Amino acid sequence: MFQSKLFYKTFKQAPKEAKAVSHALLIRAGFVDQTGAGLYSFLPLGLLVLRKIENIIRQEMIGIKGQEVLMPALTPKENWEKTGRWKSFEVLFRLKGSNKKEYALGPTHEEIISPLAKKVILSHKDLPCYLFQIQTKFRNELRVKSGLLRTREFLMKDLYSFHSSQKDLDKYYEKAARAYARIFKRCGVSAVKTLASGGSFSKYSHEYQAITRAGEDTISICQKCKTAVNKELNLKKCPKCGSFAFEQKKGVEVGNIFKLGEKYSLPFELMFKEKDGKEKPVIMGCYGIGLGRLMAAIVEENNDKKGIVWPENVSPFDIHLIALEKKARQKAEKLYLDLQKKGFSVLYDDRNDVSAGEKFAESDLMGIAKRIVVSEKTLKHNSAEIKKRNSSKICLTNFSHISQAI
Repeated sequence: MFQSKLFYKTFKQAPKEAKAVSHALLIRAGFVDQTGAGLYSFLPLGLLVLRKIENIIRQEMIGIKGQEVLMPALTPKENWEKTGRWKSFEVLFRLKGSNKKEYALGPTHEEIISPLAKKVILSHKDLPCYLFQIQTKFRNELRVKSGLLRTREFLMKDLYSFHSSQKDLDKYYEKAARAYARIFKRCGVSAVKTLASGGSFSKYSHEYQAITRAGEDTISICQKCKTAVNKELNLKKCPKCGSFAFEQKKGVEVGNIFKLGEKYSLPFELMFKEKDGKEKPVIMGCYGIGLGRLMAAIVEENNDKKGIVWPENVSPFDIHLIALEKKARQKAEKLYLDLQKKGFSVLYDDRNDVSAGEKFAESDLMGIAKRIVVSEKTLKHNSAEIKKRNSSKICLTNFSHISQAI
């Protein structure tokens, strides 16, 4: 991609309302644009990052046997009435169609996945089953803040698992937890697995909290065994080791896993026949990740005074190639084409009317994982400068060895 053609604009100052680091940097670097309170457009750079996060999540969900579906965002009122959440779900967007039929914009999809599963799951032979989607959700939040950390419209991955026994759910729950740990590691986020309330059907659920000063949640971390607990539980001692010594930190929830049990099976009569012919309710689990929140959490953890420092796995481009003078442009363009042929994604700063200082400042602000600079100085050595965004080390590398060096 030629930077002169890229749809973006950088800003030296963040909007006054941008209190979170991620909010400020994502707007300043041209990754997102705020349309309204809790509403954001993802610009080309931002969408590239979002898609990389999405692909990591998709790979891990398929890796634990998830099958991808896509359910409607517009959902019938009667489904929500069956679970009692039409009136009790406080942040539900409700609206009427032209035929006066009432709908909700889906904030979550238990009310849709359960009757869908009922059409296919009939016998113990159909279990277990794992379905996931990556789709836009809507929540009528009273208070939105911190950029992508709390919005009214957001992209979410939700996985639902269906089981014939609690034992089978427990086994898959742990498998999903391991997949979540891999997802956050691959995305460059130190998400802490945190005990939270499990509601009526299990003692605990688990949240994944990214530690950040912009977080709304307070988590207590046991200083002895490192077990993390959401402060909402109001525990006085560690549920794992019994210690009373806790360290408190602010966090933002980027994912959760939850044992639903029969809560959403019974309202829709989602049953299966055992080998003996007896009918039993299907036991369910659910597992969510907010993609926009995760993107913001990555920035919260990976930044410096110059801008964003994207981990390689989620960097919008593999390489930011910069030509400093007109004389360097011909060689830079050849390198640009060569790198693309070898499978690298490259943002090429081909602009002639921008100073070297401005180019470097924008490059640091954008935070692409690796930078290659071609200049009159490097051409004297038939080389280019290679620098990783997370390092101060600069390597002068011969053009014939660049693809191996990066």
